[in-house]
Amino acid sequence: MTNSNLDNNQAKNSAKTTENEPELNIENSGKTIDTVESATKEAVIPKVTEPIVTEPKVVEPIVSLEDTIETNEYIETAKKLDISIKPIANYLDRSIINIKKYNLEEIDADVDITSAADSAIYDSGLNTKEREVVDGTVVRVTDRDVFIDIGFKSEGIVSKNEFNKLPIVGDIVQVFIVIFEDRKGNLILSRERAEFMLKWNELKAKFESSEVVEGRIIRRIKGGMIVDLGPVQGFLPGSQIDVKPITNFDEYVGITSEFKIVKFNELRQNIVLSRKAILATDLDDRRKEILEELKTGDIVDGIIKNITDFGAFVDLGGLDGLLHITDITWGRINHPSDKLTIGDEIKVKIIDYDAEKVRVSLGLKQLHDEPWQGIEEKYPVGSVVQGKIVNMMKYGAFVELEEGVEGLIHVSEMSWTRHIKHPTDLFKIGDKLEAKILTVESKEKKISLGLKQLESNPWDDIEDKYTVDEVYKGVVKNLTQYGAFVQLEEGIDGLVHVSDMSWTESVRHPNEVLAKGDEVTVKVLDLSSKEHRLSLGIKQVIDNPWDSIVEKYQAGVNVDTKVNKVIEKGIIVKIEDNIEGIVPFKSLSKEERKIIKDIFVPDFELTVTVQEVDIELKKIILIVDFSKHLELDNSNEEPVSKEKKTDDGVDSEES
Repeated sequence: MTNSNLDNNQAKNSAKTTENEPELNIENSGKTIDTVESATKEAVIPKVTEPIVTEPKVVEPIVSLEDTIETNEYIETAKKLDISIKPIANYLDRSIINIKKYNLEEIDADVDITSAADSAIYDSGLNTKEREVVDGTVVRVTDRDVFIDIGFKSEGIVSKNEFNKLPIVGDIVQVFIVIFEDRKGNLILSRERAEFMLKWNELKAKFESSEVVEGRIIRRIKGGMIVDLGPVQGFLPGSQIDVKPITNFDEYVGITSEFKIVKFNELRQNIVLSRKAILATDLDDRRKEILEELKTGDIVDGIIKNITDFGAFVDLGGLDGLLHITDITWGRINHPSDKLTIGDEIKVKIIDYDAEKVRVSLGLKQLHDEPWQGIEEKYPVGSVVQGKIVNMMKYGAFVELEEGVEGLIHVSEMSWTRHIKHPTDLFKIGDKLEAKILTVESKEKKISLGLKQLESNPWDDIEDKYTVDEVYKGVVKNLTQYGAFVQLEEGIDGLVHVSDMSWTESVRHPNEVLAKGDEVTVKVLDLSSKEHRLSLGIKQVIDNPWDSIVEKYQAGVNVDTKVNKVIEKGIIVKIEDNIEGIVPFKSLSKEERKIIKDIFVPDFELTVTVQEVDIELKKIILIVDFSKHLELDNSNEEPVSKEKKTDDGVDSEES
């Protein structure tokens, strides 16, 4: 058969369609077919299901199934070419397709063509959504991930780090569907988020039913603590940690306790807890039990819970009592913290309680007897005691003899000789000293103490040491408006009044003639040991000059003087070193007095006439002819007033 005939036969066969004609497949047994002509010579009847592969090239069938070449010719040609023939199925033959025919009645009939297993898988796929928690089966575990089958077309992936305990193949675990298909087409699951959602739903149910939850305080943050509730964490405010005030928050870290959910914010995924609410509930029950058992006068144990300015609150084991500052000690304290510290375990006495208002008054000092009982026997009058200064007022110092017993040292009882204005001149708070008991009044709870009584009174023998009209030397210690205090010996001061400082000069203040530290000679004018009074005089040391002044300065005598100063009433002039006289301004008008004041300046030399000497008032009254000075003043002013200036600036005089 030639190539042209073969081509014609292929064209004819392509136009025919025989239903049962077998399809041919050519397999070259060890031969290579390079051309169409050689392929035609080696064509066989195809009976093989797979294409015939030659070595080294795969030969595809050249003759189609529609070719009309007779079977015998194919067989003969195959035999000549030594090609094996394998029959293949004709997939266009209707007999190889198992097609079931249905009539209209069968189609309309309700026929269940789906199995129960297929239906379950189909339904589960429809009900499952993203961000839900589902059960899955572990099918494979790698170095990084765990593959879980949740019934989808592909397994989901969960990181191994999300498992506290690594599962094995076949384990059923609950997972959270993060996304059905990520960029790479993977189903992403999460074990941690599944645990979080399950715990979150559990906590939500407990919040709605007011159930308590258990958790562990793991760390401290600003304003409170963080509590681990499993996969979920809650916030515990500082005010809700305990029923008692907290000074050290760190001591609660690591504590496992029960908590009440007081706030549940699902939108922000925020949970607020309270441990105080749980403890308060237990305390209410405990309070009722304690109140039923309490009796006035009972001594109970307690712990200092809080300290304020007015007292301390004591925890009696579920019930708080107030220990007032006045009931802490019989002695004096400025603040409860002077005696108490938060956390101290103490014994207290029940003074009073109100079951309705749940108020309990406690006492600490009542555990001991009142110290004022039998005080006269403890501290008899005249005995010397030791104490500590605990307070000072302007009028004296309070000395603590023992806890709850104080005595007062008045400023007048501190020194025999010194004038004490304030106790701080001698003491400071905390100083320890000895004092003598002067008086004891147990009912009023008063004890008078004396400090100066520990020494002999120097005024007792003052009359033996000093005699009136005798002259002694002393030192000026202090100056006052009315005089100067002169010390004759340690502890003995006498007063020199301003009127006893000079016979002739008018002394208005001691600083005009004296200064502190000056050594002066004084005469004792008067003294009294009972009244502790010693009067001294400076002018009395010399004779009274007025006895000779009357004879020396009689009326009408002219005396040369110097102006000392000018006052409103007249001119004070110095007659001698210690003698002064006055020239009154009685006859002068106000204008004349102004002129005279301008003329008679200090140290102006002036001749005066003695008018009178008054011994009682110790005054020498003098007179001056002021008219001469006034005329002289006018004559000096007149030429000046008559001098005028002409228009051209030349001076001129008027006669």
